[in-house]
Amino acid sequence: MSRPEDTLAADIHYDDTEARKYTTSSRIQNVQASMTRRALELLDLPGPSFILDVGCGSGLSGEILTRSGTSIRRRRKGDGSAGVDDNNDDGTADDEKDDDDGDDESEYSGVSDDDSIEEEIGNGPHVWVGMDVSPSMLDVALQRDVEGDLLLADMGQGVPFRAGSFDAAISISAVQWLCNAESSDTSPQGRLSRFFNGLYASLRRGGRAVCQFYPKNDTQRAMITQAAVRAGFGAGILEDDPGTKNMKVYLVLTVGSGASSGDITGVVSNMDGVDILDDRGARAQNGRVKNKQIKKGSKAWIAKKKEQMERKGKAIVSMVAASSRRPHNWLMSLSQRNSSYWVSGQGGLGGASYDTDEGGGIYDAWQ
Repeated sequence: MSRPEDTLAADIHYDDTEARKYTTSSRIQNVQASMTRRALELLDLPGPSFILDVGCGSGLSGEILTRSGTSIRRRRKGDGSAGVDDNNDDGTADDEKDDDDGDDESEYSGVSDDDSIEEEIGNGPHVWVGMDVSPSMLDVALQRDVEGDLLLADMGQGVPFRAGSFDAAISISAVQWLCNAESSDTSPQGRLSRFFNGLYASLRRGGRAVCQFYPKNDTQRAMITQAAVRAGFGAGILEDDPGTKNMKVYLVLTVGSGASSGDITGVVSNMDGVDILDDRGARAQNGRVKNKQIKKGSKAWIAKKKEQMERKGKAIVSMVAASSRRPHNWLMSLSQRNSSYWVSGQGGLGGASYDTDEGGGIYDAWQ
């Protein structure tokens, strides 16, 4: 089955029909709620905060931010009060919806009919602003009367907010869309760079962002992580259900300085079922050894520099091919043309003068 981001752009894929289908699916509601709660755990916020929801869609994750910090009860389906009880004045629940596709993925489905679970899902309630590229998704969010403010914007073009505006940010199932370029004048690297640089600027000092995404492969995962690090973030990764088709990856980003700015071990150490794998020392040692082996001016050093220039979009000219041509061959080929080339004054070192039918000019044989 193809991934949606490989078929169409997000604003085209999530049209009116797909937006309604996405929002009314109880399976998607459960999964989105679970991932948003995990993101709140990783944010580890001290109290009510101002949060940016990137790729907010129809507001499913935003509703969890709004309810965060309120006491909720979860019961087993079939006891006459399935779903989430938000303790409304009329005793009704906000999210009671029928499961149209028949899936039951409630993590509390094993609770008996007579039992219930009281839970605090964060130090909220939080105030949030959502941005999304799909007008249809935002229209559904408006119809559902979500609490957050909504903005139509493409995160691949940056995060259009004043510097230091937000205490934290979340992004649920959205960042992987940046790894696809919908036109020839954009690139995944450029879209990722604009997003993470804008996100870094919009967060206050010490702020944290959690991006849950579905990487297609290790290359895509590394590209996303490296783009965040280049923007200045300290980064850590948490994997839920690793090695399974239900694996979920959370990129935890911190705005700050110092080697420990991306250390999330203190946050995840108290989480149930989380094993910490810290290979920072080994990677640092490998990096030192690798740097010692590359000698400046060597073939490996030149190849590394060429790769860096290619990533920056600069054209690479083979020095072997350039040096194999004699200067008079360049001049002979130029003298046979009737076109005029750029004029750069009276010439200089490394240049060769020649005459064309339209006047004199300077040609740098090394360019």
